[in-house]
Amino acid sequence: MPDARPAPGWTRRASLALLRLFGWRSVFAPLPGPKGVLMVYPHTSNWDFPVGVLFRYGVGVGAQWMGKKSLFRGLMGPVMRLLGGIPIDRSSPQGVTASMVELYRRSDALWIAITPEGTRSRVEYLKSGFYRIAVATDVPCGLGFIDYGTRTVGIDTYVRFTGDEQRDLATLRAFYADKHGRHRGLEGRIAFQPRRESQ
Repeated sequence: MPDARPAPGWTRRASLALLRLFGWRSVFAPLPGPKGVLMVYPHTSNWDFPVGVLFRYGVGVGAQWMGKKSLFRGLMGPVMRLLGGIPIDRSSPQGVTASMVELYRRSDALWIAITPEGTRSRVEYLKSGFYRIAVATDVPCGLGFIDYGTRTVGIDTYVRFTGDEQRDLATLRAFYADKHGRHRGLEGRIAFQPRRESQ
């Protein structure tokens, strides 16, 4: 398991200073408990990653993130783990969501940041893994954002999902209505792909 402890004080100060230098403001409400999910939306640019990493270190939140196993091969593996990455095997027979639910149940403390669009390109539906994990493990979800309209990066709101998808999606749409990515046309629609009914 990667080390998710907050960065030391000098790293936090330097990270916040860099954010300010690049014209970004940060807002952060402390994590409400030892375990939870962080949804980060919208994700439309390569610049989201460095801004997000500086924010993570700057506010001292020991959140981790999931990445495909190929990102952790070779010399970049230790760097990715140092930045909080958890390698994910998408071919796992039990599925990524089920594996993460089990990881949460085994962990005393765990926060994972997930970009539900899964890509910088526009998608018709969000990946629902973050939602399934939060509901299955009964943990809060922090609503993270990198808003290029106001140059603000942050997490200032936490929700408990009800399990009623349409109600919970309406809550997410209302929160993110005024937050926009670098490329607005690439923002994914806040909806889940309808599940097929069993025959």
